[in-house]
Amino acid sequence: MQGNRWRTVDIVVTAIIAVAFGVIFWAWNLLWFGPFSAAFAAFPPAGAVVTGVWFVPAVLAPLIVRKPGAGLFAELVAATVSALIGSGWGLSVLWYGLAQGAAGELGFALGRYRRWGLTQAVLSGALIGAAASTLDLTTTSYGEWSAGWQVAYTLIQMASGALIAGAGSAGLTRALGQTGVLAPFPSGRTRELV
Repeated sequence: MQGNRWRTVDIVVTAIIAVAFGVIFWAWNLLWFGPFSAAFAAFPPAGAVVTGVWFVPAVLAPLIVRKPGAGLFAELVAATVSALIGSGWGLSVLWYGLAQGAAGELGFALGRYRRWGLTQAVLSGALIGAAASTLDLTTTSYGEWSAGWQVAYTLIQMASGALIAGAGSAGLTRALGQTGVLAPFPSGRTRELV
């Protein structure tokens, strides 16, 4: 197991991931309130299919730097950047950043921060989807949906987290590792994500 002590490079790279995704979140918000809203109007729970993008930092950062707290740090900073740029949800995104980052951490903590493969990434992504659904169904008008819609939404959001944030982050980490840019990290010194 890698030491848990954060190096300067760990902090800088996690912050870069967070800021980059904060900007991506802002752009994704514009799509959510525009084309996505219209596309999913007939069955609103299906909108959860695209929410995994908002979960990526909480999976990608830990996969790259392999330090406890990386997911929480990255997701919370990304949410903060999104809020500062102008999120359509205002400061409530900070609660989402906190919950989603903590859920992502849980996925890696269950592997004792020793497992960094696809399975752990997918688990983290699914847990983030569950956490986001819990917030959505308890703090927004989604809680007024029928039980069937709420279950469908939660399952779709967990699948989106597993596929987009989990499998997507694992694939991105693997691809970046092959380029050599992750050489300062254990994720860049392994042939495969293990």
